[in-house]
Amino acid sequence: MTPEETLPSLLEYPSPFPLKVMGEADAELEALVLDIVRRHAADFAPAQMEKRLSSGGRYLCLTCTVTATSRAMLDNLYLELSAHPRIRYVL
Repeated sequence: MTPEETLPSLLEYPSPFPLKVMGEADAELEALVLDIVRRHAADFAPAQMEKRLSSGGRYLCLTCTVTATSRAMLDNLYLELSAHPRIRYVL
């Protein structure tokens, strides 16, 4: 076990967990994020995704509230989102 796996979780599972995903605003970012999120949270619906453009309209922030079933699920989702070159930030 890694040291992170031995630490107690601050969340109880299952639990709603919001992720903010930011990237350059274009028609494909929303579909890309939805595809990645659904690989890890099959019950996630597009209607659950909140969208917000930056004041200049260059960046898009997507808030995806998933039902977290485990720390591993959240870690894997975060890693896949943050590794994609079109995604700038994941919070």
